[in-house]
Amino acid sequence: MRIWVNGALRDAGDARLSVLDHGLTVGDGIFETVRTSEGRPFALTRHLDRLTRSAQGLGLPDPDHDEVRHAVGAVIDANPVALGRLRITYTGGLSPLGSDRGENGTSLVVALDGVSRRPDSTAVITVPWTRNERGALAGMKTTSYAENVVALARARAAGASEALFANTADRLCEGTGSNVFVVLGGRIHTPPVASGCLAGITRALTVEWTGAEETDLPMDVLAEADEVFLTSTLRDVQAVHRVDGRESAPGIGPVTAKAMRIFAERSGDDLDP
Repeated sequence: MRIWVNGALRDAGDARLSVLDHGLTVGDGIFETVRTSEGRPFALTRHLDRLTRSAQGLGLPDPDHDEVRHAVGAVIDANPVALGRLRITYTGGLSPLGSDRGENGTSLVVALDGVSRRPDSTAVITVPWTRNERGALAGMKTTSYAENVVALARARAAGASEALFANTADRLCEGTGSNVFVVLGGRIHTPPVASGCLAGITRALTVEWTGAEETDLPMDVLAEADEVFLTSTLRDVQAVHRVDGRESAPGIGPVTAKAMRIFAERSGDDLDP
């Protein structure tokens, strides 16, 4: 693997940041995960726009989109894979110990590895921890990800691939790395960004392309919904066949199946929607 680190490609064994990088010491950083297919990134412009919004939310300098695009192209060329997970990480850079930032500039890392296509359906669990929809990091894709690590480990132990959170008002919010949609009476609903969920790229495209509604939803809607599905960069649209041990009807529901078809067709037609 060849990784871009602060201006140059490095072999994986030589791709290093300082142990005093603020992204490591206090989680002062942001990131984006971009799907690549046969060397082509999907929705890169949207990802870079969100990277900038997250940087502004943390008070980091705006990332240079031309620099990031150059790094992305170099990494893709250096690591040919059929289906890939490309990660762009942007941090507060070399800083003193503690929460104060240094004055040495930011760090940029871009890496890519191959992945397998996800199954068409999956199982999820709900977890007792909440998202803080009023927190300083609400809606931002930051490197402060330990909460998701803990929740996802619980999901894996339960034979699931994702854990779903409520927010502090006990309303449905999001997964550790996905957005959640439910089908009620043939209509698709997803929690609004005001719930504290990430403004997912795949979420936004799914809303645009399927006519899904942003709706404030209680957590118990998961037990009442006709269908449930997830969206994310690597999942695209993925059906959910089990929530907390409750199996849905066999197969993929008709509304979810249609959403999957629409997303596959539209994303195949336009790589940078």
